Amino acid sequence: MAVPPLLEPLSRRPFSFYPPILNIDHNEWLLRRETWSEILVVNSKTGQEVWVPRRYLGEISSVDEPVMIVGLTKELEYKAGSVWPHERRVIEMPRAVQESRRAAPEAAPVVGMRREEGPERRVSRLIGGVLLLVLVCCVLLVVATRRPVSYRTIEQFTLGLTSQDDYYSIVRKLGPPAEDRWREGTGELQYRLLYYPRQAVFLILMGTDRDNAHYIGAMDRNWRVVHAVELPNGANSRAVLRSLRRF
Repeated sequence: MAVPPLLEPLSRRPFSFYPPILNIDHNEWLLRRETWSEILVVNSKTGQEVWVPRRYLGEISSVDEPVMIVGLTKELEYKAGSVWPHERRVIEMPRAVQESRRAAPEAAPVVGMRREEGPERRVSRLIGGVLLLVLVCCVLLVVATRRPVSYRTIEQFTLGLTSQDDYYSIVRKLGPPAEDRWREGTGELQYRLLYYPRQAVFLILMGTDRDNAHYIGAMDRNWRVVHAVELPNGANSRAVLRSLRRF
């Protein structure tokens, strides 16, 4: 089947989804085939094939440098061999045992008769008290052992880097890197990593070769995105950085 004009650019070049499909690490795809209701894409690194319904496809970037972006109208996740809309579940905290017991209505005692507690009722109260005590202890243990989480952000004005910077302009601004790594991908885009221990960041450059690689963002020592830039096609580089494996 011929590819319609809307999807014609995808038949010739690799592209990335934004937002990336969850549960799939590598975010670079090629169009394999399409029907009236869905398209079949293949992962350029793993060879994994995935059918994506057309109703989830959004706009396609008009500029394919440094990478073509295909927008998704919903955040999707890959499970059981298919893609589905990602649902963020809200977990309800369990009610306290004593609270649930107080909510249950008790039968009114018969006038003139004395109601005495049997052994079953005393055992139930004892079990309820033990469960409540265990719950409180668990909460206190979690609070006592939880470490404070701190986030370190690097703003664009601090680094002074944009998508126009290449290796030579970065060296003029920050000096030579402590490490310089180059990773060849399966598609046309390659990645270059520059490590600056003083700033504690890995600078990521992307391009067709070393001389044409340009800055797209920075990762911290835990490989989390701490800086992203606006690409020439108007998209943000954060989605590409999140899909990039450490090297």
